[in-house]
Amino acid sequence: MTGTLFLVPNTLDFGVTAELPPLSDDLPMGVLRIAARLTHWVAENAKTTRAFLKRVDAVVPLAQSLQAIEIVELPRPQKGAKTPQASEDIAGLLSPALAGHDLGLISEAGLPAVADPGELLVDAAHRRGIKVVPMPGASSLMLALSASGLNGQSFAFVGYLPVEAAERTARIRELEALSRRATQTQLLIETPYRNDAMLEALIAALAPTTRLSVSCGLTLAQGWTRTDTVSGWRARKSAVPKDIPTVFALLA
Repeated sequence: MTGTLFLVPNTLDFGVTAELPPLSDDLPMGVLRIAARLTHWVAENAKTTRAFLKRVDAVVPLAQSLQAIEIVELPRPQKGAKTPQASEDIAGLLSPALAGHDLGLISEAGLPAVADPGELLVDAAHRRGIKVVPMPGASSLMLALSASGLNGQSFAFVGYLPVEAAERTARIRELEALSRRATQTQLLIETPYRNDAMLEALIAALAPTTRLSVSCGLTLAQGWTRTDTVSGWRARKSAVPKDIPTVFALLA
């Protein structure tokens, strides 16, 4: 009998606050109880997963000592790779589940395999008949969309935009045209240290009447969302933090 692959959500705080709140403030107790009993994990980062499990242990005692819990990291994509890794390449990470153990998948923040690595492991589990159970937790994308006031009935997540300025501008205008044609909200993210550059590029490239929403550090005490027309952003800019996740949304 195979085990189950649990997709365990992480908090959105990235450990950036001086005093982290109890995990029960952000995650359901049912999630914490399952996380506490799992002894096999696949993670984006083993070090931060151990820190997460220490926070779990403070609310629900771990079934085994932290030192006895197996944490294996997802392989990092090769730089410059033209094609994504095949699900077969990471199938070995599922060996605990194939041996009958329940297995947890966790990313650095939010929901595993949503704007984060992990989808290939989930695909490999489905291909091998392993039950996959997603667990409830915060998604910065959905929280930002909910707080934006933009179209929540039709939206698309487009991930990261090109880093090179001309390509980025062309992509922004392409997304604006798509948004206008389909009345569809476009959601995108950026590496935190490039948040300022992304906001400047959006303000410069978008039409004055397009609505732009920026959400920073949602679920954190200092988190905020601002939605305004691009002309409003040009008249009054808001400083965007460089150390916490930010979601940008536009609706033309």
